[in-house]
Amino acid sequence: MGLLEVKNISKSFGGLKAVNRLSFSLEKGELLGMIGPNGAGKTTAFNMIAGYFAPDAGEVFFKGENITGLRPWDVCRKGVVRTFQLSKPFGNLSVFDNLLVGTFYHQKNRLLAKRNAEEIMEFIEMTGQRDVEGYNLTAFDRKKLELGRALATGPELLLLDEVVAGANPHEAAAMMELIKRVQKNGVTILIVEHVMKVIMSLSDRLIVLHHGEKLAEGSPDEISRTEKVLQAYLGEKYARARNS
Repeated sequence: MGLLEVKNISKSFGGLKAVNRLSFSLEKGELLGMIGPNGAGKTTAFNMIAGYFAPDAGEVFFKGENITGLRPWDVCRKGVVRTFQLSKPFGNLSVFDNLLVGTFYHQKNRLLAKRNAEEIMEFIEMTGQRDVEGYNLTAFDRKKLELGRALATGPELLLLDEVVAGANPHEAAAMMELIKRVQKNGVTILIVEHVMKVIMSLSDRLIVLHHGEKLAEGSPDEISRTEKVLQAYLGEKYARARNS
């Protein structure tokens, strides 16, 4: 059994089937990318794994334990943490104090918690902004702090939701390097991202969602050559013209 096993999870909102019988596995140390057009169900899938939504059907297993329906804070204690598309740090707290809040989730000793927060701050390269309040950070620095706050909880599995969205090329490259270092440090990663250059470069493997269902799964090279994926993203007319 993989580190994460998602088995036939489904979620509807009224008459909309946001996710339909989605299944996949994630191995320890792997970086799995999840892609798909807007409205494909990616964030809903994230929310079910992280405990923000309970699936209407199906189950989620982490390290062999059924975590289906647990609340987000309980899922976090198990070692599964997610970031959000819109970064919302504690605006009136400094960078350091934002990180310190996260470290207290698993470290009750104040001295050790501060030391952990210092290490995370250095890791995300924000030591120079230690005393800057969340309200005064740039959009990209908020993204970095969002990642740092997640890391401060000590996750084994990190769910990253569009951490490069809105970044310029220099910022995107910096975030990619940061994510690679997170993986190198032993954290398993599931990432949703619309910037294809980023997710194709980072991912060991990809799954593609379309209308709430898994459309394809494979290596980035395999996915880039899959006809039904091209049709989902670019339209059937474009896909036919490409092959004519």
